[in-house]
Amino acid sequence: MTYYTTRRRILGFTSCLALTGSLMAAGSSQAATNPQGAFKEDSASQTARHAALPTNLHFWDALALEPQDAWSRLTEAFQWQEDADHPRVQHWIDHYRQSPHNIVEITERARPWLAWITERVKERGLPGEIALIPFIESSFDPTARSHRGASGLWQFMPGTGNALGLRRGGGYDGRLDVARSTHAALDYIEMQAEQWYEGDIELSLAAYNAGAGNVNRARSAAFARGEAGTYWDLHLPRETMAYVPKLIAISAIIADPQRYDVALPEIKARPAVAEVPVTRPLDLGEAARLAGVSRAALEDLNPGLLGNRADPRHVKRLLVPAESASRMVARLRSDTPGRQSAGDDEVYVVRRGDSLSAIASRHSVAMSDLARWNGIEQPDTLQPGQQLTLSGS
Repeated sequence: MTYYTTRRRILGFTSCLALTGSLMAAGSSQAATNPQGAFKEDSASQTARHAALPTNLHFWDALALEPQDAWSRLTEAFQWQEDADHPRVQHWIDHYRQSPHNIVEITERARPWLAWITERVKERGLPGEIALIPFIESSFDPTARSHRGASGLWQFMPGTGNALGLRRGGGYDGRLDVARSTHAALDYIEMQAEQWYEGDIELSLAAYNAGAGNVNRARSAAFARGEAGTYWDLHLPRETMAYVPKLIAISAIIADPQRYDVALPEIKARPAVAEVPVTRPLDLGEAARLAGVSRAALEDLNPGLLGNRADPRHVKRLLVPAESASRMVARLRSDTPGRQSAGDDEVYVVRRGDSLSAIASRHSVAMSDLARWNGIEQPDTLQPGQQLTLSGS
């Protein structure tokens, strides 16, 4: 099954062309982003990285759990499972079945992020399988760095990260920022699908791995052979030929773990993390105090912060435990000198492509509260330019 996105990007035509030009230049370097990809058991670097996994998983080990809920929500969004019988997919299913402990290890590492990323994918209407890209890119390690220079859950190369606005500098690396890099990765996948491939997400994933130039040339060759030019028709580098089959294979195992003798960790459906806007400079100790969590927990959730400080010139939002978000927002507001109770920071102007759930997540409020405060009965009726109050006061 080929998925075609109907979501129109916020980028205007001119800015989209400019960004596309930058990404085309960076795309081929993005192709080599996953030398640390999941399940490459024959890779010495992968083995070494697994051996160096941190043992202080104190934050997510302490999370309250609810059986299978996050996995159920994820599998409900899967759209490519009819391709699970494809021989190229079956090859990778057989490969992964040989080392089920690796799947368990990586799914455990996904614990803090999985439900939050799944929500971001679902609110865009993308196939749920997209939420599993970090499995094959970074083994769900937000601090993963490849020997070629790619970094983060989504393994962005510096050039691609720059083109997508993932800033580096000032004690910050946006590629390591889980929230920011997730938004950028999904934007990138959708933008390439719409710009080059008539909305075909599978082709966009090939371009995510190999670069749009390589994929476009492979498509032209497929057309010359009289083929349809789908992902499955293309002759591409071996890693890219395996990219979508790997993704479908791991999603097929997650969709039916008992069949493959895999015990998935129990993860709540409700995201364990939420984004809190950074409205003024904060050192990590103060941010932890405002959130009511340990500094170590905050550092774990914000690997993009390379120093001791979150500066709003570089860092727009922090990830905090979901149960701490409202408290931190309230304390930030009360601690801000001269803040007006009805100031501009409590009003949000809806932009094209926004959804009520995404706005609620970005501003750390419940979607039901946001709808109630603004008299919204049908969340899918938001209009660009519409002003929403972000507070019940």
